[in-house]
Amino acid sequence: MVQFTLPANSKVSEGRTWPACGGGINDKTFKVYRWNPDDQENPRVDSYEIDLAECGPMVLDALIKIKNEIDPTLTFRRSCREGICGSCAMNIDGTNTLACIQPIVGVKSDVKVYPLPHLPVIKDLVPDLTQALAQYALIEPWLKTVTPAPERERLQSPEDRAKLDGLEDCILCFCCTTSCPGYWWNGDRYLGPAVLLQAFRWIADSRDEATGERLDQLEDSFRLYRCHTIMNCAVSCPKHLNPARAIAEIKRLMVMRRGY
Repeated sequence: MVQFTLPANSKVSEGRTWPACGGGINDKTFKVYRWNPDDQENPRVDSYEIDLAECGPMVLDALIKIKNEIDPTLTFRRSCREGICGSCAMNIDGTNTLACIQPIVGVKSDVKVYPLPHLPVIKDLVPDLTQALAQYALIEPWLKTVTPAPERERLQSPEDRAKLDGLEDCILCFCCTTSCPGYWWNGDRYLGPAVLLQAFRWIADSRDEATGERLDQLEDSFRLYRCHTIMNCAVSCPKHLNPARAIAEIKRLMVMRRGY
């Protein structure tokens, strides 16, 4: 029988346990992925016990409490704490989400916190988004026009504006992209759900005048067509968007312009 094993330096070990002071009845254990590229050691999972009576309601509140009061070496991204910036995207209890809007009480057992999957890790809970952001830049996410600029703004009807609903709300947290098997397998060539949703946002904008150019840019067997409609993207999106629908619309436009 064929056996598969991880490289020795990628096996996650059990780390340190930080017990709660006092042993309250509201104690909750947080198992947090830790890795420091500077110490040349394997990744580990540290356990932190926190009294929920002295902590805010969200997982991000617990991480901030850990960093401020227990272990200042813990590293993670955060900013708005309102589900707007996407900085605190991570894998919590096996699901990609935003730590700032994930209630602690929503996790029944120990809270397992890992970085977004299938991305290089910079340190602890901080993933390297270099490739994903480069793919985002590739679609040129800005209004492109050839007609002279009007004296005031470019007008748009309420009906045309409504076509952007569910597209402009994307905060580029990449929860969807890193939950997509197609991106796991072909992340260097497939643009992924988040970037393709953003691409369709500009294709669908009635003010944009580069639809053909944008479709030409996506006409590639890997950039667009590695989506297999598995729908992990729609399930994991913390903003309840549907990138798979946007991808399907791009494919439909590809077919329509061929005259089918």
